[in-house]
Amino acid sequence: MRINSILLAAMLSAVTASPAAAKLNVIVTTPDLASIAQAVGGQAVDLTVLARPTEDPHFVDARPSFIVKLNHADALIEGGAQLEIGWLAPLLEGARNPKIAAGAPGRILANAGIAMLEVPSALDRSKGDIHAAGNPHFAVDPENAKTLARHLADAFSKLDERNAAVYQANAKQFADRLDAKLTEWKKTLAPFQDAKLVAYHNTWVYFARRFGLAMGTFLEPKPGIPPSPAHLAEVITKMKAEKIRVIIVEPYQTRKTAEAVAAGTGATVVDVAQFPGGVKGTEGGYLALLDYLVNSLAKALAGTTRQP
Repeated sequence: MRINSILLAAMLSAVTASPAAAKLNVIVTTPDLASIAQAVGGQAVDLTVLARPTEDPHFVDARPSFIVKLNHADALIEGGAQLEIGWLAPLLEGARNPKIAAGAPGRILANAGIAMLEVPSALDRSKGDIHAAGNPHFAVDPENAKTLARHLADAFSKLDERNAAVYQANAKQFADRLDAKLTEWKKTLAPFQDAKLVAYHNTWVYFARRFGLAMGTFLEPKPGIPPSPAHLAEVITKMKAEKIRVIIVEPYQTRKTAEAVAAGTGATVVDVAQFPGGVKGTEGGYLALLDYLVNSLAKALAGTTRQP
């Protein structure tokens, strides 16, 4: 009986310790990166997202529970362009996890291999909240999302070799779906090439470049600087002169400011988000988010021929 008990205990221990039963424990800073990571990781990963979809990623509420999550992580995916610089570093210091320390295989920078836009020649804080590595809002370009998916597949494969084929296959499937949708999205926005829009913050440079839109006017006078009455008056004058009729605003930005400018120009305010789940209709993940963005902007731009 004792031998049977020992054998049973050994068998149970082997099952419990079996690497096939374990999943890669991945922490992701923002929901856009998490959505792509989920598409690549599938059932082989457990994902935890730190920022909420409606939260300003520059100023995430860094809860103490995040330290515990980071302490147990096998991998951390962050943007890599200092978007999270104000809140992530203290959490990592408290977590003390060598697996996700700078330079470790588990520390995954999402912007690897991506051509960053608006990289400053010199840091000048008088120009507002700028980032040394360039504009950090790169994931809203589907081509960048494909690059990220391939990068994540390679990173996950190194951390979890037994599921490498799964990660590579999932990344390819995601890229193939994106390619098909990208053709559709470009066709939808093709009638509005070079159309001008106003954004609250400079979040959309990558999206605008991919789809041939012009987003060079912002409700913020400088990145991260709240709008002033004088600046908004300048924006209204410019919108009237250039017949700009669409303003886009994200969940954590002051919609009343956008509405006030719209009232003075006859513009339409469009609720958008850079993260899946940030606005209604985008809960289904990255492709659902891009579907919403493309179709919402096309609908708004189609109505801009009407005068206020």
